Amino acid sequence: MNYQTYQPHPDLESIIRCYWTLEVPADPNAQKQRIVPDGCIEMAFILGDDIKRYTSEDSFILQPRAMVLGQTVEPFYIEPTGYVNTFAVSFYPYGFANFVSVPIKSLANKETPIVKLFDQTAAERLAQEIVEAEDATQRIEIIERFLLSRLTEKPMVDHIVKTTIDTLLSRKGNSSISSILKRDLSKRRQLERNFVKQIGISPKQLGKVIRLQSALKLMLNQEGENLTNIAYESEYYDQAHFIKDFKEFTGVSPKEFLGNENMALSSLFYK
Repeated sequence: MNYQTYQPHPDLESIIRCYWTLEVPADPNAQKQRIVPDGCIEMAFILGDDIKRYTSEDSFILQPRAMVLGQTVEPFYIEPTGYVNTFAVSFYPYGFANFVSVPIKSLANKETPIVKLFDQTAAERLAQEIVEAEDATQRIEIIERFLLSRLTEKPMVDHIVKTTIDTLLSRKGNSSISSILKRDLSKRRQLERNFVKQIGISPKQLGKVIRLQSALKLMLNQEGENLTNIAYESEYYDQAHFIKDFKEFTGVSPKEFLGNENMALSSLFYK
């Protein structure tokens, strides 16, 4: 697997976390890969062969070749049909709302073709240009030109929503909504309503995903580390709480995650 990340233009760095590319040679024995929620929304372009996304144990759909992956709160399986070549934009949780008018909650837990989110002619032209580009550098120039032309001057994300997310990110998910709001507890209902609309999931769910990401990185970069220590460093109440959240978002226990062939792609992304 060849996985590379690239930084965005300064005008977009507060909205876009990174660009990434993934190339994997065709393998007749390729395994299903379990994808773990990461709290981000992604715009992805499939440049190689089709990719299956399983909707049940045996049923699948083919992912759109130019799509937006909304927020997810549970793992899902994908499987390549041959050569994998993908270019993607990874947005911060509040990033994608700055480019579309649809409620972000409508994108959650599914793939949406970009032609349904932008002007069809412009979206089709973008997809074609991305396919015909010579390399990642050209693709980044193309997507940045497209996004910058659609970046609205009026903020599409409430200040309180962005502040809450920034706090969750800076504290690795270890903050309660009450502690973030402090004296403005009366705004909690408004925050939760706008959060789901603009981010796609609740603030509590996003906090749990961010904290899990912190724990995953510790696990992958400190293999062999005691799980109790990882739970402590990630500020879980105890190891049992850590394992419960881990299973909720990955579908397996921490011990089952490490070295699991079905987790190879997720391990690559989060390491």
